[in-house]
Amino acid sequence: MSGTPEGPVHPEPPETHAAEPALTERHAEQHGERYAERYPSRDVDRRAAELRDYRAAFRAARLAMAVVDQNGVVVTANESFGTLLGTEPRALRDQAAADLVDLASDGRTWHAYREVLRGRRSRFRCTRRLKHADGRSLWAEVTVAPVPDSRRVLLSITDISDRRELQARLRHLQMHDPVTRLPNRALFFERLSAALEASAQDAEDAEGAQDAGSAGAPEAGEAISSSYESYRYGRTGRIGLCYLDLDGFKAVNDTLGHRVGDRLLAAVAARLTECADSDGYTRSGGHLVARLGGDEFAVLVEDSTGTEQLADLARSVLCALQQPFDLAGQRLSVSASIGVVERSGHGTTATALMQAADTTLYWAKADGKARWTLFDPERNAHRMTRQALSSTLRPAVERGEFALEYQPLVDLADGAVRGVEALVRWNHPQFGSLAPNRFIAIAEEDGSIVELGRWVLRTACRQARQWQKDHPRERPLFVSVNVAVRQVWDSDLVADVAGILAETGLAPHLLQLELTESAVMGSAGRPLQALQALSDMGVRIAIDDFGTGYSNLAYLSRLPVSVLKLDGSFVRGFQDEEHANPADELIVEALVQLAHRLGLTVTAECVETSGQASRLRSIGCDTGQGWLYSRAVAPDRIAELIGSEPLSV
Repeated sequence: MSGTPEGPVHPEPPETHAAEPALTERHAEQHGERYAERYPSRDVDRRAAELRDYRAAFRAARLAMAVVDQNGVVVTANESFGTLLGTEPRALRDQAAADLVDLASDGRTWHAYREVLRGRRSRFRCTRRLKHADGRSLWAEVTVAPVPDSRRVLLSITDISDRRELQARLRHLQMHDPVTRLPNRALFFERLSAALEASAQDAEDAEGAQDAGSAGAPEAGEAISSSYESYRYGRTGRIGLCYLDLDGFKAVNDTLGHRVGDRLLAAVAARLTECADSDGYTRSGGHLVARLGGDEFAVLVEDSTGTEQLADLARSVLCALQQPFDLAGQRLSVSASIGVVERSGHGTTATALMQAADTTLYWAKADGKARWTLFDPERNAHRMTRQALSSTLRPAVERGEFALEYQPLVDLADGAVRGVEALVRWNHPQFGSLAPNRFIAIAEEDGSIVELGRWVLRTACRQARQWQKDHPRERPLFVSVNVAVRQVWDSDLVADVAGILAETGLAPHLLQLELTESAVMGSAGRPLQALQALSDMGVRIAIDDFGTGYSNLAYLSRLPVSVLKLDGSFVRGFQDEEHANPADELIVEALVQLAHRLGLTVTAECVETSGQASRLRSIGCDTGQGWLYSRAVAPDRIAELIGSEPLSV
């Protein structure tokens, strides 16, 4: 039953009109003497005629009506009222009106009805589902209003079954997808919100039952707990969601057309529904399968029993979708990626659940597609941190949150510091000091690496020139700056370098630009032209992490490269001096000899022990870099090394 009372809730005097008569013979007889006293005979005749007219209109009216006294008892009802309920009007007399039209089923409606009977409210209206005598149901709009100049009320009923049926059909069209005939996004979120509200209410009821049990006698507490457990039988208070996306569906639309694509979506919907139906039923019925848009579907599991249930459902869905589809002569095979979320419904919002499902679906796609992935809070926390860094990275450059530290590049022959590598640090206000591996990849993805890289280049060149000014009699240090390949594509790197060198006064040969092996070896067109222009300018080009990427030695000879930086994984093979890996040593020796024959110098990264430095020196490696000599330090520490005694080698 549903009811929505209408009208003001504060007491309101009934409307007063010019002494209108009641609508029944009994009422007329009771007030006959009063009419005679108040009106002359001519007026009495007129009023009597009006009463007959009112009575005739009441009986003949197509609107179902009944007069109810102040106790809520039916005084009289017209033919339409009896027809609506499938009984004779006389049989309705002396019955409680509230029972006839179900006004006592909820407290709000009952209170409003009683207020009208007592004259404290002008009227109210509600919608009720009534039972006809033949057993069928009908929807009715019930209105209760006072009879003027009387202590009785008029109860009127309008059959709105046709309207409700039309509304139901329109709602079905509004809430269902025309292609798959599944519930759409709107109905999915309506059902999801209702499920979460039910979970929250169950949690509150459980807390109330526990409080009542603890406040009363132990036996009473056990009885309340038992009653509550019986009430919530079958409920777990948990919610599960399989959020899936078809892999490569766009290709089907693009190659075979949208008609075939729509047929495929309908066939997928049928298989999803079959999987959901076979998984079982809950107190809310079967699982809800919905199409959220495009090639995205969702299976909502209310009162789930745990992650294993959702995992089994996801497996069955993947298995079902892997079977080929035969569509009007077209045999198609598709796969899907599924994000699975299962958690307690209490304290969860629809937005949070969908965000978790969307994130997990993205993980499934990134992990290789055609699979399901369970939501991982720890992985999500990492993602949230990454997102927080991404959103604040660009403004951080303007706010001056970045700083440079420098790690010495040491000549392995004599231990002299020949140069430094500039390493950027982000002094984040929330996460503290962040190393480059925490944010450089993010900067490359969103393009902020161009602005950040330009700042690093300018700051490093200015610092190198300052050291040169402060120590004019010492051999100047070169500065090595890492450059991302996106800086070459998205900016005029050659112009940036030329402008910064001119601005700072640093000689081109004192600047070294480092690019990763994969970036340099794959260079063609514009990147290669930029590298060649920089080399012609006098800037040194170094390949960073050499030996971990393409290692295309033939291509290497055609690049304008002057330095190879061996990846630290080779140097770590020298870690155990007593049991050194001969293969690593042979590889490093071969690379050093090859580089020297090509006119290149070699720098070894991650040098941590004197034994490593000694073997690298014996092999012929030119410079070393690592914690054996120094960690990355502030500029003033580098200034102390200039002109000082050579570092231990």
